[in-house]
Amino acid sequence: MEKVCKINSINRMGYRKFKAGQLFTGKQFVPPDSVLVVRENGQIEAIIPDSEAGEDLQPVNGILSPGFINSHCHLELSHMKGLVPPGTGMVPFLLAIMQQRNARRENMEEAMAAAEGAMIDSGIVAVGDICNTGDTIIQKLKKRLTYVNFIECSGFVPAGAGSRFDAASQLLVQLSATGKSSIVPHAPYSVSPELFRLIDHASAGQIVTMHNQESAAENDFFLTGKSPFRQLFETLGVDIDFFSPPGKSSLQAVWQWLQQPGKLILVHNVVTSQEDLSVIPGHRDDVKQQPELFFCLCPNANQYINNTLPPVELLLANQCTITLGTDSLASNTQLNILEEINSLLKAFPVLNMETVLSWATLNGARALGISDRFGSFEKGKEPGLVQIENGKIRRIL
Repeated sequence: MEKVCKINSINRMGYRKFKAGQLFTGKQFVPPDSVLVVRENGQIEAIIPDSEAGEDLQPVNGILSPGFINSHCHLELSHMKGLVPPGTGMVPFLLAIMQQRNARRENMEEAMAAAEGAMIDSGIVAVGDICNTGDTIIQKLKKRLTYVNFIECSGFVPAGAGSRFDAASQLLVQLSATGKSSIVPHAPYSVSPELFRLIDHASAGQIVTMHNQESAAENDFFLTGKSPFRQLFETLGVDIDFFSPPGKSSLQAVWQWLQQPGKLILVHNVVTSQEDLSVIPGHRDDVKQQPELFFCLCPNANQYINNTLPPVELLLANQCTITLGTDSLASNTQLNILEEINSLLKAFPVLNMETVLSWATLNGARALGISDRFGSFEKGKEPGLVQIENGKIRRIL
């Protein structure tokens, strides 16, 4: 009787009912006779058989999916699109970013607005955004997308740790008005042990992200010290004679300072190895609970900078939880998660659409701590609806 009343209510009240070629819930594809029932405000009501859905079904060709989560983005670099040519390699790319990021500040707000609009049009509903400045605050206060802000802190010289952390703390206060925010390390090669300790102390229970093993040069810097990263510091006029390579990979070298967060998102992971994946979960015996670990892939940015791709088969074999990001328009031609999906499916035949869509939806929402609202078609959530057909995307809600 209760089920009959619910069906009658759905047929009588203000609901929209979608019948897709394939319905993906955020976890899996459901039987082809399934209908997604959504309230007019976008809130998910139920998934029911079409035999119980009544009239007014809205047909959707292709795949109907929850909105996408961009787990790693740099919105503040949107004005740098096309400034750095592809294929430079990691160190020249970093130098170009530092030297040219102020070159077009006059159109920064316009570029960020356009980039955000393109993300919305491509089905993205929430973004994990890296912030080195407060430049994105005005755009984010418009509340067109949900943002989780990662205030990036860097400084390889130990003496500057306190002032770098204080500056990040001030930026944290400003950006907290636009969404959930936390202080995070930039990368192993750019954060001193002293600064790592300050960030780690402040990160208990927080969501932390870090650029990880984006190039072989990064690992070489920690394994032997013979690396283009030495030239990076020399070009910047930073004396690193104090640094002694620990003889282990960059991730293993800094893992001891990444134990306090509730969630940890490692981004890029291009040269992450089996040894890294075997060692890091049990690196410290005195820590009873490790952070929930996510590996964010940005394949198009990896190809743009280094013409490389992450070790997807290795991550799958180790049952790693994977999410997707776009990186920035300085390292990508567009901020479009479906294009990241298409690149992965083309490069790795072992993958299928169901698996990669779960990375782009529910896994991303879990990583950003917003799975109560986004990532899957479950009652009460408002995850957005996107249609995927013939490799293209259209936002429905």
